[in-house]
Amino acid sequence: MLHCGLNPLNTPPRLCAVSYLNTLPLVWGILHGEQQGLFDVNFSIPAECADRLGNGSADIGVVPCAELERLNLEVIPGAGIACRGPVRSILLVSEVPPGQIRTLATDASSRSSVMLARILLAQRYGVEPQLIAMPPDLPSMLEKADAALIIGDPALHLDPATMPFHVLDLGLEWFEMTGLPMVFAVWAGRKGVVPGWAEAAFRASLQFGMAHIDDIVAAGARERGIPEALAKKYLTNHSVVELGESEYEGMNRFLQLAREAGSLNIVGRVPA
Repeated sequence: MLHCGLNPLNTPPRLCAVSYLNTLPLVWGILHGEQQGLFDVNFSIPAECADRLGNGSADIGVVPCAELERLNLEVIPGAGIACRGPVRSILLVSEVPPGQIRTLATDASSRSSVMLARILLAQRYGVEPQLIAMPPDLPSMLEKADAALIIGDPALHLDPATMPFHVLDLGLEWFEMTGLPMVFAVWAGRKGVVPGWAEAAFRASLQFGMAHIDDIVAAGARERGIPEALAKKYLTNHSVVELGESEYEGMNRFLQLAREAGSLNIVGRVPA
């Protein structure tokens, strides 16, 4: 927990932030700037952040867009995780052409990415593969399925240009299909518990992060074993963290298609 006397409430809101590299600009001020002490911060994968809001063990989190309506959450505008083309960290890797995929091993860390893969495969390639939840280990996933969905930091350890597989960047696939940005996650909270000052705090934390992007690159790359050049290109060229009108248009389009696709039907997790 962070304490520095800045929180106007006696009990800081419980904040669940995503542990991936692309979230660091969002929380840098909360961790290192004037927003320290405003929140009780914990880190987890996106799906677990959503689950914690759902069970009441967190008040606010970085939540996959696919979970917003199910959990009836209040979106806090201005910041999130999005892309306007290739995202680099959401990769579908297949041993067969995309139109021949029958089974897809999914890293279930982010339900937005799994839903996005399902939408794109159905609409662009005419297939609806069986989904199998597995840990994000590419060789093991491809032993069990025709293709694998790798997201977040594990995807940054892969080099799509050198892999002997069909590789789809789902950010690019979405942009080519819709012409809109893809929003993967947003700040959201349980209705009735989001303080009025939260939006301003998140915007200020992001502004602090963008002003210290070189510090984020150095720390994030070192902690994750990612080359600094890749981390900087990822955070400055691929990731979009300031959300505007076009991002919310893209998010609404995704939510519409997700409603039409129906709930995810994923086979139980395969042991590591």
